[in-house]
Amino acid sequence: MTDHSDISPTHTITPMDPPPSSDRPTVAMLQGDIDSGRTGDKNPMLDPSGAPLGTDDEAAGTPPTPFSVAVARYYETVERWTGGNWKPDAAHHRWDGVSVGFIGFIVAVGVILTVGIWMVRAPLPGT
Repeated sequence: MTDHSDISPTHTITPMDPPPSSDRPTVAMLQGDIDSGRTGDKNPMLDPSGAPLGTDDEAAGTPPTPFSVAVARYYETVERWTGGNWKPDAAHHRWDGVSVGFIGFIVAVGVILTVGIWMVRAPLPGT
């Protein structure tokens, strides 16, 4: 049996607690809000990633300011849940209009082809 002591454990199945409030929030705190389930986007589990949230901004030399992160945290957590502003997305709570339209299109093409073939193969009256 192989020893895997050099691999650090990843706690992806342990529910996360949301990060605390702060006067100077960071992008990691916003990611913590998402991972903890506070924003309603996903189940409350740690989601390690190869390129954490905000990496592109930092690489471009324009890291987000604490104010912009605070606004994002506010709108992702508080504003979404107050006053009934949260609306279910198409994938989880209702039919997706694109797939329904596509299925309707396929059915319509099938009906048109069936009627067209039937009309071509039907014998003419009087023959």
